[in-house]
Amino acid sequence: MNLLSIFLQQVPALTPEEIEQRRDSVIQGAQQMIEYAKTDPHGFWQRVGETMLQFGLKVLAALLLYIVGMWLISLLKRGLKRVFDRRDVEPTLASFITSFVSISLTVLLVIVSVSTLGVNTTSLAALLAAGGMAIGMALSGTVQNIAGGLMILAFKPFKAGDYIEAQGYGGTVVEVNITATKILTVDNRVVILPNGALSNGTVNNYSGRPLRRVEWEVSVSYGVDAAACKQAILNIINSDERVLQADTDMDELYKQLNISKFQLSTINYRMDAIPAPFVALKALNANDITFVARAWVKGADYWGVFFTMQERFYTELPPQGFTFAYPHVDVTMLSDAAAQ
Repeated sequence: MNLLSIFLQQVPALTPEEIEQRRDSVIQGAQQMIEYAKTDPHGFWQRVGETMLQFGLKVLAALLLYIVGMWLISLLKRGLKRVFDRRDVEPTLASFITSFVSISLTVLLVIVSVSTLGVNTTSLAALLAAGGMAIGMALSGTVQNIAGGLMILAFKPFKAGDYIEAQGYGGTVVEVNITATKILTVDNRVVILPNGALSNGTVNNYSGRPLRRVEWEVSVSYGVDAAACKQAILNIINSDERVLQADTDMDELYKQLNISKFQLSTINYRMDAIPAPFVALKALNANDITFVARAWVKGADYWGVFFTMQERFYTELPPQGFTFAYPHVDVTMLSDAAAQ
């Protein structure tokens, strides 16, 4: 059903007889007016003057109402802007809400001003309602994206600059607008994600917290000294200044990261202390044993520390006698005499 058909449904259909009756009534009224002007010209023009005066007063009242209403709407817009600025509301969300309120109130003001002139606004209101319904049906997907954008801008599951994974894509958020979110992938592609699906799906925000835990798995051959290997791995991790320790001053750390008091007051945002770097024997495999190592770092240092440690494990552990295992098969050859 298109927009025109919905509009036509709001206009009552007239039969040929009804059209003829209305035409006759208009002609009859015009004839009576002409007759009245001929028989009593003075009274006719006096009545025309009174009618024009009444209509002029209505026009003046409508104009005054419209001017005062627009002034009040502008005051409301400025008030909303001040409130949004004080509360640090997302600019896109603030602009959308302000525009929506302004347009809605302006349409209502126009209808009230027109009704002041004595015009029946019932049909106009019905047409506006039908138009709104038709637009909503035609732009259902866009409306869903707008609703999703409002949810994202209001609750902020991510913001510009965060690295996220969603809808099968991963990248840095470069823009969040009212209908879609743009992310920049690591290979420099811009992916546009509709906010409707994004607000209803799973979002993995890697930048949601300023601190992250790094984890490595190190597999070595059977026969190594487990305690000595654990200590060697721990020494390598602790030697990197980017790895946070248990005695880290949290207040100073959050000050360096420029984290606001408002962010620190949110649930599960602030950590009261950093767990010390940790190494443990994780698994006894068919060909090797696996140690797991964990440490906490700043979010910006995550990948740098991860790759640096990977390389250092590979280059520094073997010289200390901790060799890496690889799949192999031991074959024992028996002589004929031994076989007998």
